[in-house]
Amino acid sequence: MTPKPHPLRNVLEQVGPESCPGRFNFHCHTLCSDGSLDPIDLISQASERGLTNLAVTDHHSSHAHAPMTAWLKAQRASGRTVPTLWSGMEISALLKGCLVHVLALGFKLDHPALQPYNLGDAVVGEALRADVVVKAIHAAGGLAVLAHPARYRLSHDLLIDEASSLGFDGGEAWYDYDM
Repeated sequence: MTPKPHPLRNVLEQVGPESCPGRFNFHCHTLCSDGSLDPIDLISQASERGLTNLAVTDHHSSHAHAPMTAWLKAQRASGRTVPTLWSGMEISALLKGCLVHVLALGFKLDHPALQPYNLGDAVVGEALRADVVVKAIHAAGGLAVLAHPARYRLSHDLLIDEASSLGFDGGEAWYDYDM
């Protein structure tokens, strides 16, 4: 039996140069890590701007998801059109000896495999290895995406090739490098 594709894959296949960040944003932060907005302000802004899909990827934290989900539920109950919110988290990992960030997207929020990465700080030791991070994300039913691949000390080609060999599901293609 062929496994059912992750529902986020269908959404990601719609992403193109014209859609980011206007319709989709799968890499943003709140005050739960290094963002400037609280979760409700961020989801409200995303809704006002007409985003269709959003994942908040705070560093080592998925804590923004619960209040945002509650806000979205209330907005839908009042008949408003709001974005689809996907679970997300940005996790530090070592890839080819380089400290990188991995976006965990569309995972089960309460899955124990991601709990060590959801404590507000980067892990240490073996759990920091990229292959271990990817396995944890996949165990939780999520997708693993190499974040901002052109921002590291190693070439993006080298990192993308290594990420692919370790089972990453993709690489971030749009990122505001001027931020």
